[in-house]
Amino acid sequence: MGLLLRWIFAFLLLALTFNPTEWNYVRWSMDNYIEEMPLTVLLGLLLAIGYIIYLRATIRSIGGFGMFLVLSVVAALVWVLYDWGLLRLDNQDLNTWIGILALSIVLGIGLGWSIVRRLLSGQYDMDDVDN
Repeated sequence: MGLLLRWIFAFLLLALTFNPTEWNYVRWSMDNYIEEMPLTVLLGLLLAIGYIIYLRATIRSIGGFGMFLVLSVVAALVWVLYDWGLLRLDNQDLNTWIGILALSIVLGIGLGWSIVRRLLSGQYDMDDVDN
């Protein structure tokens, strides 16, 4: 359950920042930054804090090469689905959602890597000793 929640929050962070609908921070801030500059800055800082938490944890846990491997597996899965005719890539909005999903999987696994490693190996990280 912990890994699923980490992935959901990563997906929400990315989708709130940008998505193909009109309900995202980038589009809202471009339309309202003059009238709502303090709120735009506040929300931007909150999103930045979320990204710093996720990126720092991901880089520390799986590193750049691990991020590349997870993203490669997700890209290969998209390729297989496309090759089998289960996925069409001519819809730009769908492609954006696939990109958000792929990046959220990388961030979710990066933040929850301790859980994955504990499940696979049975070994605890030094931070997990008190649990």
